[in-house]
Amino acid sequence: MTEGAQLTQVEASHRYEVFHTDCPARDMVDHVTSRWGIWVLIALRSNDLRFYELRESIQGISEKMLAQTLRVLVQDGLVWRKVEPTTPPQVTYGLTEFGREIGEPLTDLFNRITQRLPPRSPG
Repeated sequence: MTEGAQLTQVEASHRYEVFHTDCPARDMVDHVTSRWGIWVLIALRSNDLRFYELRESIQGISEKMLAQTLRVLVQDGLVWRKVEPTTPPQVTYGLTEFGREIGEPLTDLFNRITQRLPPRSPG
């Protein structure tokens, strides 16, 4: 049983050559670690949010950049998108299981960084 697991891991490591420019895993890493991708994944870690709620939660992001970032994260299978057929349409986003798996270490990284920063001075 262990040999099968080891063989699978070896096969998986040969399936994607992450240091090659044409590796699809590189595109996904670029999307996740883009300027806004990481913030979208962190913002969705605890709640599903509508488009404007998500935009309000990530200060500094434009509607255009949020839409572009969400589009690629949905295509990558990290975020799901649900459209309610209302007028105007209500669009909600949330993390897929894969998105939660990827977002967890990003949230941990964010938490570690903020714990090491000096306390904010009042004012």
